Amino acid sequence: MDSARRPILFVSLPESGLLNPLLVLAGELSRQGVEDLWFATDEPRRDAVKRIAERSAVEFASLGDVIPELSAVTWSDEVYREVTQSSRFKAHRAVIKQSFKPGLQDVKYRRLAAVVDEVQPALMVIDCISGFAIDLAVARGIPYVLSVPFLPSNVLTAFTPFGKSYTPRGFPVPHTGLPGRMSLAQRVSNELFKIRGVTMFCTPKMSSTLLADHRRRKSLGLPTLTLMARIEQAELILCNSIAELDYPFDIPEKMRLVGAMVPPLPEAPHDVDLSGWLEAQSSVVYIGLGTITRLTRTEVASIVEVARRLVGRHQVLWKLSREQQRLLPPEEALPANLRIESWVPSQLDVLAHPNVKVFFTHGGGNGFNEGVYFGKPLVVRPLWVDCFDQAVRGRDFGISLTLDRPQTIHPGDVVDKIERVLGTPSFRENAERLGALQRAAGGREAAAARILGLPALA
Repeated sequence: MDSARRPILFVSLPESGLLNPLLVLAGELSRQGVEDLWFATDEPRRDAVKRIAERSAVEFASLGDVIPELSAVTWSDEVYREVTQSSRFKAHRAVIKQSFKPGLQDVKYRRLAAVVDEVQPALMVIDCISGFAIDLAVARGIPYVLSVPFLPSNVLTAFTPFGKSYTPRGFPVPHTGLPGRMSLAQRVSNELFKIRGVTMFCTPKMSSTLLADHRRRKSLGLPTLTLMARIEQAELILCNSIAELDYPFDIPEKMRLVGAMVPPLPEAPHDVDLSGWLEAQSSVVYIGLGTITRLTRTEVASIVEVARRLVGRHQVLWKLSREQQRLLPPEEALPANLRIESWVPSQLDVLAHPNVKVFFTHGGGNGFNEGVYFGKPLVVRPLWVDCFDQAVRGRDFGISLTLDRPQTIHPGDVVDKIERVLGTPSFRENAERLGALQRAAGGREAAAARILGLPALA
């Protein structure tokens, strides 16, 4: 490699929640004129990567087509039902079983290895779920940065009774949705979650998968890395949240909490239709339930009924995919205060608008932190893994309410939560206070400065 070159290679799975923060960060480095930027992800995200380049180029490196079994967006309906079931542990186990597929991970590993051979990066910036990329960085001795779009404790808390943990004993295990202050029954449930995390690998099927992974690693010369070892070997961990949105614990120096990764706004300055509509309203409820959520016809009808019950008090903006819009009742049956968009050019522009008063969300890491960044109180319908953890913290910190039975959508429950959040000033006040802390954390600019200050780029 030319000694003057210091390529930075970003690597991410194609899911929006993992990809978007890294697109914002790579875009900021391009805006600052940093040369030799590369971005490796699946082929369908090529255009998204191409759009972020400003002063310097960002080269797209394809990792091939999306592997359906590894992408939550393309999981089968059966798998979707398993990962969104009411049992937190069974849902957690379903995610592990679906994502821990050594043969498919090996496909991505080899494709990325070819990219690394071409780029010869001085530094890799990797979403924390892309284990194949972390393995490759370790195997090649390439310094790497991890991007964490979740709460800091999500990657610093052990899932088993014996694993190393940066959080104190008794801290809620990720994906349990348990609060910081637990009842006796909740404490027992928390410990059982960790014990069952060990026993799930004792089944014949999971034991066979572990053996296959061991053989794969041996053939590639890869060390066996625990989840915490991947954290500890990173040069830097960039977390897109703030300490005040998690329960207290000592965060290691290596982790930098930079808040939500928000690009310069407005993102869609030419979207005069939607921005004009928002400007004309006095109070808007924004509904954005994420790209993974799959609504049933009954659930779609329930949300339409929510809008109907808010007529005369609030307008409702609902981002609903074109595919799921076929589940809507006839247009003439829709309430006049409901505006449905198959795609919002910029969710951030919507959340930034002062006339948007509350965000009805699934509570994923990005949406949760972005809502708070703009000082919006939340109503949360969590369905899987980390969403429950964000939801319980939002409730405890006084910025959100959670649906009583998230597995279904009851119009009366949703309307009650919306009206309580909007009618209680403390929700907005707390959200605005935490939003100010989010913005003070520095976001994309603070993250870019940290990366450019690493020895690998000196």
